[in-house]
Amino acid sequence: MGLIGSIFDWCGEAFATFANNLDAFAFIVLAAITILAAVKVVTSNEIMHSAFYLALVFTCVAVTYFFLNAEIIGVIQMMVYVGAITILFAFSVMLTRRTILGEEDD
Repeated sequence: MGLIGSIFDWCGEAFATFANNLDAFAFIVLAAITILAAVKVVTSNEIMHSAFYLALVFTCVAVTYFFLNAEIIGVIQMMVYVGAITILFAFSVMLTRRTILGEEDD
């Protein structure tokens, strides 16, 4: 019961800390979303899904800049990376031909 009790005590202390500091809780949730989306960028089978996950990662990085009170860098991140680079990547994927089931058309 000692180990389980220690885990519950740690969880209770962590909850109390996050309840008093909502910025830290929001940052940890944002970091978890960013890490999961970054993993999905690499492991997704569909290239368009990877592009949209990449846009989510860029958006989370921009929000992180807003947490750091660097609003201008966050806005630039949103405009340049989310608005331009990701959309350019998505358009380039949509405009290229895709081989379906190993058959090529001439």
